[in-house]
Amino acid sequence: MKVLVLYEYPPTPGGLATQGDLLYKGLLELGVDVHAAHFESDQEKEWYYRWFKPDVVVGIGYWGYTPHLILNPQKFGALPVPWLVSDGYIANYQDVLNKLPLILVTSNWVKEMYVRDGIKGDNIVVLPVGCDTDTFKPYSKNDPKIIAVREALGIAPDELMILTVGGDAASKGGREVMQALATIDNKVPKWKYVCKVWPQQRTSIQDASDEELAESLGIEKKVIYAVNTISRSFMPYLIAACDIYAAPSRLEGFGMPQVEAGACGKPVLSINAMGMLDTLVHGETALLAGVAQKIVVNEVILGAASGFEEGHKVVFDTPRIVDYRADVPDIANYMLTLMNDAPLREKMGKAGRERVVANFDYRVVAKKFVQIINDSLGIS
Repeated sequence: MKVLVLYEYPPTPGGLATQGDLLYKGLLELGVDVHAAHFESDQEKEWYYRWFKPDVVVGIGYWGYTPHLILNPQKFGALPVPWLVSDGYIANYQDVLNKLPLILVTSNWVKEMYVRDGIKGDNIVVLPVGCDTDTFKPYSKNDPKIIAVREALGIAPDELMILTVGGDAASKGGREVMQALATIDNKVPKWKYVCKVWPQQRTSIQDASDEELAESLGIEKKVIYAVNTISRSFMPYLIAACDIYAAPSRLEGFGMPQVEAGACGKPVLSINAMGMLDTLVHGETALLAGVAQKIVVNEVILGAASGFEEGHKVVFDTPRIVDYRADVPDIANYMLTLMNDAPLREKMGKAGRERVVANFDYRVVAKKFVQIINDSLGIS
């Protein structure tokens, strides 16, 4: 089997780049003849098509990347197998996607979204995102690297560290977590809530609004906004330094940080919806808050990134759910339980680690990929 993997290569710290790079790494370790290229590098991709002649071209992204992941390989007679996430609504390229013999998606919820929006489900197969369980693993609280992380963030040894990681915190449910923490502040041990977000112009207004919320709730001295760029090498230590990983995300097709937190032996607080239904087990590896609200829209405005002219309006026959909100009282009750019960945190973290190693280790995912390609396309 000869495989060309298309993603943001060389990889940045982002989720899609990590997803692609771990598949590439896993296939290499399995002995598969595999190469990687940047999904937008037409010249390099054509070079591989001409001399490498891959059996399959696996492109990581969402439906809007169809020109790069599907149409480009097809132009040179290569077989594309996209491995897709969902951004809430599949607005275009249904005809192209429906002609493919195989589409990979990251969770059953993502598959449901594609089927809902006009993609045939017969050839859609779920392949979870891999996790490097050699680096994302439990560390002792006395490990100098863990101590250094907490000290740099201003977390005292006797304080519980709650962590959320994302491009911004609000999309990961950070505002709901803050609202919940404010209601239980006097009922739990000392704590700090760290929101690790990325410095980017598109989220700066949201970050400022979130910090204003913390101030209005009276917990601003306990909420730490860490706005800086970090590498994948640092991320395992950041997650391992926390006591609880909290991300009741508003839109999540898989939930890579939640899985990485499990690999680090950390209990997870999330939402009982979307990709988390595949990756987390309520009461065993995580506590999942109920859905308080579903954000529904009747129309959207799209542009060139979606394959339309700018300002293109799509009106839905049936309103679409594009966002979720976790139940704040549920978050508060679950956080109260976790923060006051150290043995439970340890137990859930251990179960989370075992589940991730068994189901989401990148080598396990690479083997699943090879089996799917063999079973679905007859390529070995």
